[in-house]
Amino acid sequence: MELRQLRYFLAVAEELNFGRAAGRLLIAGPSLSQQIKALERDLGVRLFDRDRRSVALTPAGAALLPHVRSLLDSADDLRNRAAKMAGSEPVRLGYVSWLPADLTARTSTVARVHVDAWVAPSHTQAARVADGGLDLAVCWVRQEDLDELGLNARLVGADRLYAVSVGHDEAEVRARDVVVLLDGDATAWSSWNAYAEQLARDTGARTAHISDGGITGPTFFDHVRRSRAPILNSPKAQTTQLPRELVARPVVEPKVYWTWSLVWRRGETRPAVLNTVGALTDGLGDFGIHDPDAWLPEGDPYRQ
Repeated sequence: MELRQLRYFLAVAEELNFGRAAGRLLIAGPSLSQQIKALERDLGVRLFDRDRRSVALTPAGAALLPHVRSLLDSADDLRNRAAKMAGSEPVRLGYVSWLPADLTARTSTVARVHVDAWVAPSHTQAARVADGGLDLAVCWVRQEDLDELGLNARLVGADRLYAVSVGHDEAEVRARDVVVLLDGDATAWSSWNAYAEQLARDTGARTAHISDGGITGPTFFDHVRRSRAPILNSPKAQTTQLPRELVARPVVEPKVYWTWSLVWRRGETRPAVLNTVGALTDGLGDFGIHDPDAWLPEGDPYRQ
C-alpha cells in the first residue's frame, strides 16, 4: 500500500467517477482503475461498487474514508515540516513553451520553485541545466543528449500533434500525407528539425524547408494557406486558436507524439531539487505514448 494509492482512492471517493478522478489526478483512466484494484487487494476489502453507469463506496470504503483523509493530512504535514527544515534554497526551473498546469500545487510543499523568465529552445534549456544555470528544465531531449550532457530525465507530459489544413474537413489524415516544416535557423529550431526529419524518414511524410520562423505563429498559418497538403503543427502551437478558414485534423498511421521531459543533473543530491522531481512526475501515466499506434522518434528516452 502506498500513499499515492490512497490519494487515488480519495479522488475516486470524492468524484464517484473514475473518468473525472483520472482527469483530476492527471493519469490515464485504466491506470487509475488498476491502482484501485491493487489497493483493494492489499487491504483485503472491496472499496467501490462499480458498473458501467455508476460508482459508489462500499460500506468498507465509507468506513475507511475518514481514516484515509486523516493519514494523508498527516503525510502532507510531514512534507511541510520537512520542507521548512530543508531551508529556503530556491529551485530554478526553465522551460520551452509548456509547463504542468498544476506545477505550483504539486511543488509548493517541497520547494520554492522559481520559473526562469528566459524561455529558450529545448537544447538550450538542457545545456543550461548541465552547466548549472538551471536546476531543472522541461524540454524535449533524446537519450544521446542526456548522455552527452550528463542529465537524467523523467516523463512529465506529452502532446499528440495534429495537422492543419485549409477548409472545414476534420477527417483523419495519414502521417505519410502530411508536410513537416524544417527551418533554416538551427539555433532556434534544432530540436524540432531533428524530430521532423526522423518523422519524415519513418513515415514517408514530406518535408518543406523554410527560413522565416514559420514553424509556429501567423507565418505558419500562411504556409498552411499556400500548401496543398496538411502541415503538422508544432508543440509550441498546441493550444493556439486557429483562424476560421483553417482546421485541425488528427494524424494517424501512426499517431504522432512529442514528449516533454523534466531534466536534472546526474549526481544531484539536494533534497529540494530531487523532491521537486518527484512532486512533478510521480503518479503520472504515459499520456498515450505507448499505445500500439503511437510514434516517437528514435532516441526518445521513452520509446519502447
